[in-house]
Amino acid sequence: MEKVSCRGEMNILSVAFPLFPVGADAGGGAEQILYLLERELVHAGHHSIVIAARGSQVSGCLVETPPAPGKITDEVQNWARSEHRKAIETALNKRHIDFIHFHGLDFYEYVPAAPIPKLATLHLPVEWYPKSIFDLPNVELNFVSKTQAAKLAGRVVCNGIDVTHYEHDFRKEGYLLVLSRICPEKGTDIGLRVAHRLNLPMTIAGPVHAFEAHQRYFVEQVQPLLDAKRRYTGPAEFETKKHLLGKARCLLIPSLAPETSSLVAMEAMAAGTPVVAFRSGALPEVVEDGVTGFLVNTEEEMAEAVRHVDLISPKACRDWAQARFTTHRMTADYLALYRELTLAGASQ
Repeated sequence: MEKVSCRGEMNILSVAFPLFPVGADAGGGAEQILYLLERELVHAGHHSIVIAARGSQVSGCLVETPPAPGKITDEVQNWARSEHRKAIETALNKRHIDFIHFHGLDFYEYVPAAPIPKLATLHLPVEWYPKSIFDLPNVELNFVSKTQAAKLAGRVVCNGIDVTHYEHDFRKEGYLLVLSRICPEKGTDIGLRVAHRLNLPMTIAGPVHAFEAHQRYFVEQVQPLLDAKRRYTGPAEFETKKHLLGKARCLLIPSLAPETSSLVAMEAMAAGTPVVAFRSGALPEVVEDGVTGFLVNTEEEMAEAVRHVDLISPKACRDWAQARFTTHRMTADYLALYRELTLAGASQ
């Protein structure tokens, strides 16, 4: 593993979204990024404390907060945020912290008043956050793509993955793959309709979180499209995910959301698998149309593009990922930003 230059140790507090554990097997991109980044920070010689739900996997010191009990309601979310606030205050009272990095959608609910440099990475579309995040004192915002940051004030550190962990023997098994959380904005039903239209096998993998809308969507719009040829296999642990990505004919991303990035597209390309995706949000920054896959605008165009994925070179996909999406590049960019903000805070 390539080591990021340290240039002096820092005590870094990373704060996850309260409801989901951090780790390689996490179903959410924010949790996966925190896991990878924190691992690299420890490898670089920094002291890491992570506040995250019980069951999280970290390389430094984990401060556990209780996981969500059952169905996720507004009351449960408020309780989880309260537990996070307590954990943050306890960590600040017990340890010297140089820098705080927030990764949760609701980070503004538990930002402490302590005069410590703070960074919040916006892993989701900006419009999903309240406008008040732009007025938080002593909190710098980071975007994960140029598209997400367009016309807004903030820094840009693009996401990365551990390219070295993905199989790339380029021997495919012919099935289509949708790998994401199962919810309306991810368009799982669209991917299934494409598979039916082409009469191709499909594997659907990813969590159905305990939000009522997500569970209703799965029952009403996804389950009726499943059959012996198009299967839902549940959440995918990291090793399973690697195998699925490596053997798929192509990855479909029929997302209806303005994607801020796409870790799964990066992972597919690292495994030598082309991506067929809606031209949504930052996906054109990730997928090179005609080189590592195809960008489309409709369900019909997606089906037509799948017919041509065999024209995409698996090696070109792998080379694209290696050149652009490494954790080494992401970690170096974050460390440079940490130091810049820490020095700026010390000069005030």
